[in-house]
Amino acid sequence: MHYSTRALDLARNPKNLGRIEAADAQAIVTGPCGDTMEVYLRLNGTGILEATFVTDGCESSLACGNMLMAMVQGTTLEDAGKIQPEDIIKALDGLPEDSAHCAELAVNTLRKAIAHLDHP
Repeated sequence: MHYSTRALDLARNPKNLGRIEAADAQAIVTGPCGDTMEVYLRLNGTGILEATFVTDGCESSLACGNMLMAMVQGTTLEDAGKIQPEDIIKALDGLPEDSAHCAELAVNTLRKAIAHLDHP
């Protein structure tokens, strides 16, 4: 399978890329492939006002991080924590099978950021 048009566009033109200074929540995770992702959240109570990411990974990591940040902005922490890697892959109109771990990396990094709110 090749990259979808949506995945390629988000990888080449990420809109949610960057760090948030004084973020309310943040986390860094390195995946099994060696890619690292950082997630930053700005909150309003339990709502996510702004979500950004940084990665040193490939196009799949960029696409997955960007899509996940778009999916969680405007949602609650509870709803954001329920997002599964398959949800990202579906929203991207698919990913090559050997890139599915990038969706897992994005979700794991988001969940770690959320978990740190309860346990700094």
